Amino acid sequence: MISTAFAMGGNQGAPAAQGGFGDWSFIIMMAVIFGIFYFLMIRPQQKKQKELKVMLDNLAYGDQVMTTGGIYGKVTGLAEAVVTLEIADKVRIKVARSAIGAVLQKSGQPATTAKA
Repeated sequence: MISTAFAMGGNQGAPAAQGGFGDWSFIIMMAVIFGIFYFLMIRPQQKKQKELKVMLDNLAYGDQVMTTGGIYGKVTGLAEAVVTLEIADKVRIKVARSAIGAVLQKSGQPATTAKA
């Protein structure tokens, strides 16, 4: 015999009960994934950007620098967004401050030479 509730179509479209932990496990898993991304990707990138900003803010006349394009020069002029570099005797170029990739030698410090 067929039960009356089944014959009337009760409970046909309802999903099976999963239990209350199904939604929480998804939220916890997403939080763990975000934590992994934060500590492996976001935080190191923010630290690197902060160090680069400090380096660019501390540029001074006479610093030996290298641009992101690989040009080596000595800082002879500083402006808000432009740095003038002397790349050879009486040869000066202007580059964007953000194009400075590294400070090789601060002014007033002895040059470090690599001996082979």
